[in-house]
Amino acid sequence: MPIIEPSDEHRKFMALAYAEAKTGYDEGGLPIGAVMVEDGAVVGAGHNRRVQEGDPIAHGEMDCLRRAGRRRHYKNVTLYTTLSPCMMCSGAIIQFGIPRVVVGEDENFAGDIGFLSGRGVEVALLQDPDCIALMGRFIREHPEIWNEDIAESD
Repeated sequence: MPIIEPSDEHRKFMALAYAEAKTGYDEGGLPIGAVMVEDGAVVGAGHNRRVQEGDPIAHGEMDCLRRAGRRRHYKNVTLYTTLSPCMMCSGAIIQFGIPRVVVGEDENFAGDIGFLSGRGVEVALLQDPDCIALMGRFIREHPEIWNEDIAESD
């Protein structure tokens, strides 16, 4: 996946996703945030709430989708997420036909970018230094929670 030079729009919306991730971190949870944008406006925002709510599927992208509410379609939507989506979140992106995903980073977790792009989703990878640093910090501070999140044993 080629790394792209972020546009002003990418920076703006990734900063909002990062703010969601920081909120999750400050709450004691995983620092993964997402925002859904349509025609230049945020229509949903969320962050990983697995720890806070004891919900194994409350990933950042899933929380964002849930908070955006029901929609007739997703054809004009771009999803911004601070970390490369896992298979569950990638499946939701495919299921709902979200055409574009902007990923903050895939250094701390490779996720399933190839799965998305292989199914026609336009994926932009930013390798945002703030996203990389926050997730890396969390992994160092809480390896047991991180391993639980990605279903790996300690």
